[in-house]
Amino acid sequence: MTDGADPVAAWAASGAMWLTGHPDGPPLSPAAAVVPALQATARELPVEVDVAELLAGRAALLGLGRRGRTSANGSCRLLPTTDGWVAVNLARPSDAESVGALVEAVVDDDPWAVLTRAAARMTGADLVDRGTLLGIPVAELPGPGRVAPAAAFTLHRLGEAGTTPDVDGELVVDLSAMWAGPLCAHLLGRTGMRVVKVESTRRPDGARAGHPGFYEWLHAGHASVTLDLATAAGRTALAELVDRADVVVESSRPRALAQLGIRAEAVVASRPGRTWVSITGYGRTGEAAHRVAFGDDAAVAAGLVARDDEGLPVFCADAVADPISGLSAAVGALASRAKGGGHLVEVAMVDAVRATLATPVEPAAAHRTPDGDWVVKTPTGEHPVAPPRPPAC
Repeated sequence: MTDGADPVAAWAASGAMWLTGHPDGPPLSPAAAVVPALQATARELPVEVDVAELLAGRAALLGLGRRGRTSANGSCRLLPTTDGWVAVNLARPSDAESVGALVEAVVDDDPWAVLTRAAARMTGADLVDRGTLLGIPVAELPGPGRVAPAAAFTLHRLGEAGTTPDVDGELVVDLSAMWAGPLCAHLLGRTGMRVVKVESTRRPDGARAGHPGFYEWLHAGHASVTLDLATAAGRTALAELVDRADVVVESSRPRALAQLGIRAEAVVASRPGRTWVSITGYGRTGEAAHRVAFGDDAAVAAGLVARDDEGLPVFCADAVADPISGLSAAVGALASRAKGGGHLVEVAMVDAVRATLATPVEPAAAHRTPDGDWVVKTPTGEHPVAPPRPPAC
């Protein structure tokens, strides 16, 4: 892939541009040097990371393409409000079932039709507030100049540091699901750590219901443990496994694990040298801790969109906040280990994405060649727009 000296060419080479724009229009790039920022982050790891694989590998496996103001996977949409745009993600059956409560209307058939009409009469902030109460992922697109700089991760000292270890052979207990957390564990596993994937027998990782190649990519070579967390025996087994961990990776809202009797602060403080990696949508404290987020809506909340020829927003790539956050979390975990551990590594997806937007660039639209291929013209020449490549499992 292009090394990042030309940010738009790097976006085109990654497969992300192929996924950005309207289905009947040209591939588009955002107004930020996203791929070079991720390449710089990836270089913090002691193993080689293919940023293009992270950004577009899942889309290649699933055969996804660009869909404009509908996310590549179809679950999230950008909707106009009275004062801007929001992204609403109906990723789970419960989200679609809650649309009536979200907009205080009867949903007879298509929840999107009802939601679109209602959003046009509401402010973005009102929809976000209601979504937060109902546990529906809703994100307001920030206006120009409203994207604040952010750090991709934060280390919070909660316990004593141990000796700076050789991470090879250290135990990672992965309590996360779907994409960002498992990607973090996958990358840690590639450094030589031992990864144990933990799932509830009553609520297995939702990624298992998707393309088997995607799950295999993230979890190949990891041990797997299933526990009935509704029983005392299951919760005890979970606590014992966490107690053995050098690194814990999770992507739940803080209250979810607290209900199982596990608190990050207590775990990190209980033995010198531990690292706890927490991936959330918006953070662990205050109102932000109650908000649900998935990859597409979190990216919109951070301000990562492209603009069509009318200046209106479209989604970038495929659930792009997930791979960005997973990569950031892995780098944060190793930063903690290098300091001897004793940290909670906090990764808010919206902040991880904001960290990739620090360098503005002139966005671009691709054009077709006489042969029907897509190319994009930049100051360094014309560059092909590459389709997504499946991960090398």
